[in-house]
Amino acid sequence: MKVNSNNPSSELPKAAMDEIPTPNEDAMTITGLVKESGSITGYRLSNDQIVSREEGIRLARNGQIRGVGIAHNGDTEYLKSIPDDTEDNNLSNLPTVQQSDLD
Repeated sequence: MKVNSNNPSSELPKAAMDEIPTPNEDAMTITGLVKESGSITGYRLSNDQIVSREEGIRLARNGQIRGVGIAHNGDTEYLKSIPDDTEDNNLSNLPTVQQSDLD
């Protein structure tokens, strides 16, 4: 499903985010998710660097990751894809990197 930027309902997912940082010109993208027992514990970035979930949030907040906003569930912050006209870059559609692959 594509998000229609002219449709006011497409703004609802953005409203659920606490923060949508402005990315720097040289900001990276998230290319994979590190999961442990089904939970996201980190991210693989476009420069192949692996960072923890907390470090990913810090980098995004500092404008070093593009295409994501920061949301929370209870006391836990997490990154969420900013809706655009494609699903290819949604975090839920990215490949999973196994923690064992990183050791």
